[in-house]
Amino acid sequence: MKDIYTEVTNRIITALEAGTPPWICPWRDGTALPSNLATGKTYRGINVLMLAIEADMRSYSDSRWVTLRQANELGAKVRKGEHGAQVIFFKMKEVGDDVEADDEQKRVVPMLRSYTVFNTAQLEFLPEKFELRPSPAVWQPLGEAEQLLYETGAVIRHGGNRAFYSPSEDLIQLPPESWFETPDDYYSTALHETVHWTGHPRRLNRVLGRRHGIEAYAYEELVAEMGAAFLCAHVGIPARLEHASYIDSWLDALRREKRLIFTAAGAAQKAADYVLGETVSAPAPHSEAVPAEALAA
Repeated sequence: MKDIYTEVTNRIITALEAGTPPWICPWRDGTALPSNLATGKTYRGINVLMLAIEADMRSYSDSRWVTLRQANELGAKVRKGEHGAQVIFFKMKEVGDDVEADDEQKRVVPMLRSYTVFNTAQLEFLPEKFELRPSPAVWQPLGEAEQLLYETGAVIRHGGNRAFYSPSEDLIQLPPESWFETPDDYYSTALHETVHWTGHPRRLNRVLGRRHGIEAYAYEELVAEMGAAFLCAHVGIPARLEHASYIDSWLDALRREKRLIFTAAGAAQKAADYVLGETVSAPAPHSEAVPAEALAA
């Protein structure tokens, strides 16, 4: 059986080594998160990164994906010779010491699985109603970003020449708005610090500590980088790499721990969900928590 953890991690490593962090590259020429053409649902967590890598490598301008079966049901066909991209999900499996074990002895664990999707650029005979159309002119991404920051209730203070989140004071510190080269730069930085803000004990209680062979702050920055990219995509502005200095430590840790990127992507998705006001479900009794990145469209 193929090792999906290793395959996914190796692709992330390759992208980082090439200087294209997969949470940045999908939105250089557009800001839409990858979504399922048939259901309209956006992909989440690690699947965002995987589809971003595929789209960047093949220069797809459309962020919508579909399974072979869904394409057929929509009246389209996958062109002959096309190769799809991998999307992962977790299938719950009940395990116990033996088949006769009672409910108290059994537990439910997530088993990693994958399936294949195709970009709409790989389809033919796609009905006209599914053709990609430009966003309405009334869309105001910077206004959306400002509103999102306001609705979090986070305390944001301006001044000085550094951007950071202070857990002890529970506030976000940013340089004056005029110091940023563009409004996009200001809001992407503010959203990055907002992801750090979600980790406070009164919110998601994301405890800092060495894990998976990576220093605490390097891990937290990896979570913040991805979480900010998800939020930037939501409000329609380009994501950017805030802390390139951590790339070497990320690469070192990823080479040694194949599950790290899954854990970090799950934490990033949970942080983005919190900022957006979405409910993060608790794990069911007798089960291990299912990483947020496992939820596919």
